[in-house]
Amino acid sequence: MSGVANAVTEATFEQEVLKSDKPVLVDFWAEWCGPCHAVSPVLDRIVEERAGAIKLVKVNIDEEMALAQRFGVSSIPTIMLFRDGQAASTAIGAQPKGSLEKTLGLSEG
Repeated sequence: MSGVANAVTEATFEQEVLKSDKPVLVDFWAEWCGPCHAVSPVLDRIVEERAGAIKLVKVNIDEEMALAQRFGVSSIPTIMLFRDGQAASTAIGAQPKGSLEKTLGLSEG
């Protein structure tokens, strides 16, 4: 588990993500998923570079199956960007930082 992200559950998802006053990256992951561990430091870096402008949370799909189903997560890692309570973009799989930023609509230009 990374140092930047909070774990969210079905009980805390609405408050932490849907009602957040800033964009939220939601990392759907599992302990056994190698690519999930590979992408974790990349996500940390994206959030650290945008200090205070975006937040990162993690959803362990083994513990929170209902959340994974609710958002149609069929493979992991799945990273979703939520803005104003809505899923704005989704990236699936471990990708390089630049690619993730572009897919999620975070890159400049």
